[in-house]
Amino acid sequence: MYRLLDRMRVVEASSFVASPTCGMYLAQMGAEVIRFDQIGGGPDFRRWPRAKNGASLYWESLNKGKKSIAINLASAEGRALATTLITAPGPTGGLFVTNYPVEGFLSHERLSALRPDLVTLRIMGRADGGPALDHTVNCAVGFPQITGPSGLGDAVVNHVLPAWDLLTGAYSAFAFLAAERHRRDTGAGQEVRVPLADMAIASVANLGMLAEVLDSDANRPRLGNQIFGAFGRDFTTTDGHRLMLMALTVRQWQGLVEALGIAQGVAQIEAGQGVSFARDEGIRFEHRDKLVPLVEEAVAKRTLADLACAFEPLGVCWSPYQSMREAADDPDLVRANPIFTEVEQPSGARYPIPGAPATIPKAERLPPARAPRLGEHTDEILANVLGLSSGEVGKLHDSGIVAAG
Repeated sequence: MYRLLDRMRVVEASSFVASPTCGMYLAQMGAEVIRFDQIGGGPDFRRWPRAKNGASLYWESLNKGKKSIAINLASAEGRALATTLITAPGPTGGLFVTNYPVEGFLSHERLSALRPDLVTLRIMGRADGGPALDHTVNCAVGFPQITGPSGLGDAVVNHVLPAWDLLTGAYSAFAFLAAERHRRDTGAGQEVRVPLADMAIASVANLGMLAEVLDSDANRPRLGNQIFGAFGRDFTTTDGHRLMLMALTVRQWQGLVEALGIAQGVAQIEAGQGVSFARDEGIRFEHRDKLVPLVEEAVAKRTLADLACAFEPLGVCWSPYQSMREAADDPDLVRANPIFTEVEQPSGARYPIPGAPATIPKAERLPPARAPRLGEHTDEILANVLGLSSGEVGKLHDSGIVAAG
């Protein structure tokens, strides 16, 4: 966590992945992020994966570093309280992140009537307001038809990573800060809408894949673990380890050839085909049927340890395949990685949690804060943000409008 945004108070009303991710990234850079939820928890409060005691590891992982207030949003008084929190006065406030519907009590039109300089970042499923989730967006843009081995035929394969949710959350944090900077320069608030479906199809286009299918009038075929347009795929060592090898740059290719001792074989293929693999990654891809057996044979003669010693000095781009459980104990990824700190979470589970993935060498990196208990900061927020007296806070509790964690 860093202090770059420590003069920013963001109110968040969200669930599932994209919107909480946006708020989490802002919190990791120092913003005070206040999340309000229905008393008892919203639709994602008990979402899997769960700890052994049933608490949602998902919820506490996406909401670390935030503050929590629990409000009875089913009541008119609770909705009015949430509205007051979002539009509370002060130069650091008036900043709102949500994935609630465009219309309703959290519409920008209604909120900005109370605070004209309000900045609202609204994550949506589709631009027309219709519902969409990561998997429904992913199937619509064509990835399941080109994921997996070639032998699958017309079968579809959904990947398990919610890529569009994560991209949308990250892009939304950027778009939110752009709107906040505009307000700082002009004094004008505005609503920014980021639909999941638009994020997905824009990403497809940004990678040249939309242009590819329009230009060729054909879909890209399935390639399994082979990297499209470059030399890269999985191989197995003599001691049974599987690793991923890639060579995009000249240095990576030359290092791979030298480390595996296949220069003579590569030269023979080049001479026979009248090509050079040194400079053009696309040529390596076009001739992969001849290069892959050569590399496959060389890797199969070596142990993983031997290859690691050969690869590292030569700048070869590679990684062994490992399970997520193995990754959790990997010193480079987690155990000795300074972005992680072992923390006891509200679930009672103690495990490493990450702070900001970005490293700012000349700024102090603070340890990441745990997730809040639901409603943990209710009284603090009512008193410090809304300026309510202890008597007023007590009445809200007595009438069931708020709850503390």
